[in-house]
Amino acid sequence: MADIGNPTFKQLTYLEAVIKSGSFRGASVKLGVSQPTLTSQIAALEESLGLTLLERSRTGALPTSAGRELLPHIENIASEIHAIRDHARFAGSGGSGIHRLGVPTTLGPYYLPEVLSEVHASDPTLRLYVREDTPRELEHGLLDGRYDLILTTMPMELSGLVMEPLFGEPFHLCAPPDHPLVGQGMVDASAIAGERLLAIEERHRLFVQMQALANQFGARLMRDYEGTSLDTVRQMIGTGFGLAFLPALYIRSEIEPRDDVTVLELSDVPSDRDVVLAWRPTAPQRRLYRDLARQMRQICRSKLADCLHVAEG
Repeated sequence: MADIGNPTFKQLTYLEAVIKSGSFRGASVKLGVSQPTLTSQIAALEESLGLTLLERSRTGALPTSAGRELLPHIENIASEIHAIRDHARFAGSGGSGIHRLGVPTTLGPYYLPEVLSEVHASDPTLRLYVREDTPRELEHGLLDGRYDLILTTMPMELSGLVMEPLFGEPFHLCAPPDHPLVGQGMVDASAIAGERLLAIEERHRLFVQMQALANQFGARLMRDYEGTSLDTVRQMIGTGFGLAFLPALYIRSEIEPRDDVTVLELSDVPSDRDVVLAWRPTAPQRRLYRDLARQMRQICRSKLADCLHVAEG
């Protein structure tokens, strides 16, 4: 089998232009290069790949099946090249740049909207590319370089990462509006012993905390009816399936504006889930990440002190 050469980005760009314009003449005008230059570059590309990429005729040029299949790959390469240029432009201008932030699905959607606008306003050159995943996958992704920093909950499974405490997020007991405990004021913790308690599915770290709360209060955790998300748990509560301990930021975002679920006032305060910002100790931008953690705590104190226990620092 003949060796396949390495196409250049310029050659691929020229091929894309011919395919999209339908002719060498149109592509040469669009690219601002001579038609002989364009023709020779695409001929060199075809020779290096050992493929005929264009069907040439007097009226224009059409892609062959091989040429057509290359087009989405060329578009992906162009997108990555643009991303590299953006990153270099930010870094070269002294900006903070683009950073990949991983967040848990049970936390990110309810916390980040409260802080990102202020973070961006204070540093417009800082861009956070946000992805959601489970805490376990976030930690492994941080370790292998898929993320630059992660927002996650304790306890972390992996050691050797830098952790900056942000806040403790309380849990509150939620019930359907027609539950007998609703409307009784302060509910004694002993009243929920034996009650059916709903939880999110086991792949979330939050499941372990919900299980611990069920054990703490003597409730029955319903393993046959685990929710795939916090929204699913809320909907099951609303239909009378059981009670559930839900985190404060989710309640603030998704329950307080509704009337399908009621938050009970419990005599015994459940333990918080502790939230941290974490990164690799070798991260070049670790000073930026520490400043970001400090800013996140300040925003929590000014906007969310009524529902979170903000860490010192």
